[in-house]
Amino acid sequence: MGPITKYGFVIDNRRCIGCHACTVACKGEHDDPIGVNKTWVKYIEKGQFPDTNRNFSVMRCNHCDDSPCTDVCPVTALWEREDGIVDFDTDRCIGCKACMQGCPYDALYIDPDTHTAAKCNYCSHRVDTGREPACVTVCPEDAIIAGDMANPQTNVAHTIADEEVQARKPEKGTEPKLFYVDGDEASITPGTTGREEHYMWSDAPNQVETHGAAREEFDLQKAAQSLADSDVSLPEEARTDGGRKDDCGCDSCQCGQDTTQMASDGGYSTDKGGRAADSGSRTERAYELLHEEAKRVYDIGESHYQSWGWEVYSYTWTKSISAGAFLIPALLVLAGIIDAAPTMMGVASLVSGLFLAITGVLLVLDLEQPTRFHWVLLRPNWRSWLVKGAYIITGFGAFLGLSVLGWLLGSPLVIHPVTLAVGSVLAASTAVYTAFLFSQSKGRDLWQSPAMPIHMFTQAVIAGGGITAVLGFAGFPDLLAPSGLVLGVGVIGHAVIVASEIFTPHQTEDAEEAAARITRGRFSRAFWYGGIVVGIVLPLVGLAVGGSGIVAAGLLALVGLFAFEYCWITAPQTISLA
Repeated sequence: MGPITKYGFVIDNRRCIGCHACTVACKGEHDDPIGVNKTWVKYIEKGQFPDTNRNFSVMRCNHCDDSPCTDVCPVTALWEREDGIVDFDTDRCIGCKACMQGCPYDALYIDPDTHTAAKCNYCSHRVDTGREPACVTVCPEDAIIAGDMANPQTNVAHTIADEEVQARKPEKGTEPKLFYVDGDEASITPGTTGREEHYMWSDAPNQVETHGAAREEFDLQKAAQSLADSDVSLPEEARTDGGRKDDCGCDSCQCGQDTTQMASDGGYSTDKGGRAADSGSRTERAYELLHEEAKRVYDIGESHYQSWGWEVYSYTWTKSISAGAFLIPALLVLAGIIDAAPTMMGVASLVSGLFLAITGVLLVLDLEQPTRFHWVLLRPNWRSWLVKGAYIITGFGAFLGLSVLGWLLGSPLVIHPVTLAVGSVLAASTAVYTAFLFSQSKGRDLWQSPAMPIHMFTQAVIAGGGITAVLGFAGFPDLLAPSGLVLGVGVIGHAVIVASEIFTPHQTEDAEEAAARITRGRFSRAFWYGGIVVGIVLPLVGLAVGGSGIVAAGLLALVGLFAFEYCWITAPQTISLA
């Protein structure tokens, strides 16, 4: 057995001057497009003027020993090399963005040119020829140290041994190989600093971000108003005669008019309300300046931000309906609550198959490389629950197709207990597997709930109860009463699990913050009105009424379930990882 090699990085924050040479060298080495970065420098400012300081932190892939991105990638586009480098193959990536959810460090992004994921690969092409990564070579202060951490003779190993170093989010268990000397807590822990709406380089127009989370179009008027409300000095509008143009029309403010006064720090003085004294003219001038001079300078956005959009929370909803539409009638027959009827099971299989087909379409639509969707089955990484789920869905889809065909051909096997049992297992697996996919998304703390498999199954019970109630109203009356009972049990179970997942104390601050954004933040209206009132309270009222109220309860429960899925999938993705 040969010697072990374990490449890693150390960033010496005592030396870093925030020059961005590493960012530029990285982009040049890899020919990365504008708007995305494999390596970037984060600025953190502390204190109040004049006692202030600025801290710099170089951010990039941590090349983890236990890398969640390689586990969740369904096609092995990401893999750990024998020397410890986590490398990436663009030609293999399908653009599912699962790696972006798995990475707790926001190190991956979608390349706008290739429409595949990308990240720092330790300049593996340079390492293979005996050279150092480009960022190390270009750093003017030798603040970036790279090398074999397993070799005690290397500089990087000496630094780790001799200095007190910090790593980002070691509690995730990823065993990161990126360390900081004099690491600033505010830099390496995103939640310790506020994220303002406007900050340096934040207003660059046409920001390139991942599909499903595109930044809103650059609002020139809003940016001008923001600039005017600040205390930034704006150059005076020049007169044609070279003099200063004041509101009073004269060349100097000596006529007693109430004009804008310059503050001692170079900004504009404010009135008692805290706004610029001449806000109207300042807004106009700010608009003129931005209109004349606004250009893209440099920007690094949140690469992970809502990388799973409407396709994903719609797919979890349609998948629950598909699983429940077959599961509930089959279980009712197997339990002897209703009589086995080929037509009923055939229609249930048809409805289930239709929603499963919609699920498949949504899954493909979410891919950045949709023409490669079949690679999940043909080039599988069996550690990924995306692969396991794809095979489960394929198996369930084949079963439903055979079931519908058997019904049309009049085969008695459609209602055979073994057939119903096999179909129930496939339906339950289809409902539950996503919980294990979410558990592989280590960047999303709220999704790490141990109750997720039970919750996914409960959601399928709700969806199945709702669809079965509709089938009962549409021509299978024997289904109506039992579906109401199933729906009631599902809704109550859902309410209990939601309470346990959202309102109980959480193990991490990120999970706590995500839950707070659902209950009290931007998602609160969808959660309370949609998920709770429409999805839980009103269905229970409809079930209490009985009769046609069961059907209404089923439809309301489906709507409420969609609202909850929207909150549950989207809210954790708004938590900053970097």
